[in-house]
Amino acid sequence: MKRLFLVISVLMAAVSLQAESKSKVLKASDYKHYVEYFNRMEDEPIVQAIPNAEAWNWMEKNIPLFTCPQDNFEEMWYFRWWSLRKGLQLTPQGYVVNEFLVKRSYADKYNMIACAVGHHINELRWIQDQSYIDQYLHIWLRGNEGKPMNRLMKFSSWIPAALYDRYLVHQDKDYLMDLLPDLEAHYQAWDIQRWPEGLYWQGDVQDGMEESISGGRRIKNARPTINSYMYGNAVALSEMFKMAGNTEKAALYQAKADTLRHLVQTRLWSEDQAFFETRRIKDGELAQVREAIGYIPWIFHLPESGKDYEKAWLQVCDTKGFLAPYGLTTAERRHPEFRTRGVGKCEWDGAIWPFASAQTLTAMANVLNDYPQSYINDSIYFMHMNLYVESQYHRGRPYIGEYLDEVTGYWLKGDQLRSRYYNHSTFADLMVTGLMGLRPRQDNVLEVNPLVPENQWDWFCMDGIPYHGKYVTILWDKDGKHFKKGKGLQIFVNGKKVASSAHLQKIEVTLK
Repeated sequence: MKRLFLVISVLMAAVSLQAESKSKVLKASDYKHYVEYFNRMEDEPIVQAIPNAEAWNWMEKNIPLFTCPQDNFEEMWYFRWWSLRKGLQLTPQGYVVNEFLVKRSYADKYNMIACAVGHHINELRWIQDQSYIDQYLHIWLRGNEGKPMNRLMKFSSWIPAALYDRYLVHQDKDYLMDLLPDLEAHYQAWDIQRWPEGLYWQGDVQDGMEESISGGRRIKNARPTINSYMYGNAVALSEMFKMAGNTEKAALYQAKADTLRHLVQTRLWSEDQAFFETRRIKDGELAQVREAIGYIPWIFHLPESGKDYEKAWLQVCDTKGFLAPYGLTTAERRHPEFRTRGVGKCEWDGAIWPFASAQTLTAMANVLNDYPQSYINDSIYFMHMNLYVESQYHRGRPYIGEYLDEVTGYWLKGDQLRSRYYNHSTFADLMVTGLMGLRPRQDNVLEVNPLVPENQWDWFCMDGIPYHGKYVTILWDKDGKHFKKGKGLQIFVNGKKVASSAHLQKIEVTLK
C-alpha cells in the first residue's frame, strides 16, 4: 500500500505540472529526436524506474529545454538528463538515485552509495518534480528504522550544503526545517574525525578518490575535500538555524565555519605552490603536489576575497598544470608521480574524472562571479566547459563513465558495464549556474550572469528553469533574428519579459 501511495503521489505531481507549460519560447517536440537516437544507440541492459521507452515523457515534464548553435553542447544537455534518469530507482521506501546501475558490494540497501549524493542533489534541483530528492534524502537520513542508513558515513559528504543550495532554488523551507535535526546529527557524526589541531582527516577511498599522489587508499590526511565540505555544511546549518529562529545555534555553526576557514587558509595553503594542498598527518608536512581537490574550497566560498588565493587558478591554463587535451586532470601534469599508480584501478593521480571536473568547474564559476581577480575569465571557463563536453563521447557516441585518459580521451573502463551511465558528476547544474548564469539566492532577486563569451554564440536559450516557484527563460539573440524576441540578452519569468541588455552581462531583477 505504501508503494502504491508513492506511485500515485508522483503521478499526481506529474499531472499538476502539466497544467501550465513551463516552456514559453522553445518547443519540446523539436528535441525529442535526441532521445530517440539515445534509445536506438544502446541495448538497455538494465532497466529501473523509467525505461527508455518512457524517457522522453519524463524529460518533457521535468527538464528545462536548451538550444544553442554548437551541436555537441545541445546534444550533451539532453544526453545527461537521459542518462541521469536511468539512475532513478523506485523502492518500497520511495525513490533513490543510484550512482552505479550494476550492483556494488560496498553499497547500502537499494544499491545506494553516499559518495555522489551532493552531486545528485545539485543536478536534480533543476527538474520540476522535487519528490525524487525528497524521498531520496529521507531514505538516506531516516530509512534505517528512523535512523540514517548504515553506510551513509562511508564517504565524505556535503549533504547539508547541497540541500541548502536546493532551498535557494525552490524555497522548500518546511522540508528543510523538518530535516534540520537529521542534518545537524549528520554534521556531528563527522565532527569527531578531527586532527588535534582542528582540521578534519579522511582517506582517499572515503573521499571517493582512490590512489592519489598526496596520500593512499586508506591513508588518513587533512585534505581540502573533507575540510571544505565541513565548512560548507557549517555555513548551511548556520543559515538553516537562522531560518528556524535559533540564533544561538546559528552563531555556533558560523563560529565553527570561521574557525575552519582560518585553519584551511593557514594550514592547507602553500605559499610556495600558491595552492591549497593536503597536509600529511604522518609527518605534519604539506604533500607538495597540486591536485584538483585544491579548488574545492571555492565551491563553498571558503577562501577570503582580497587575499590573492585566486592565483591558484593560473594552473587551469597551464599544460604543465591541469590543462590537458581532454580536460582538467586530477593532479598537475608536471609532477614526477603523475599517472604512475597504474591504469584501471580507479587512480586519481592525474587521469580525468568527471566527479572532479564538475567540482572544479563549479568552483571556477564561483570565482568568476564572486571574487575580483584577473587570473581567469569567461573565455577560460567556456574552454573548459567545451573540453568537458568533448570528453563525454565514446566510440563516437555520447557517453558518461568513470574516468578517462587525459591525452587520448579513452574511457579507462569504457567497455565495462559498471562504467556506463556513471552517475557521479554534474552537467546540468554547470550549464544553469555557469554558462547560463542563473545564480540562486535566498532573497527575491533573480540574478543572471551568463559566462558565455559574447563572441562565442550568436544565440542560445534555456527555457523553463524552475526558480522560486516560477519558470525562468534566459535568451541571447545577438541580432534578434533567431528567436525574434528582440536583440541581446532577454530574461523572461513565466513568459513575461522582466529584463534585457544589449550585451551578455549580469542582470538583477526583483521578482514579484
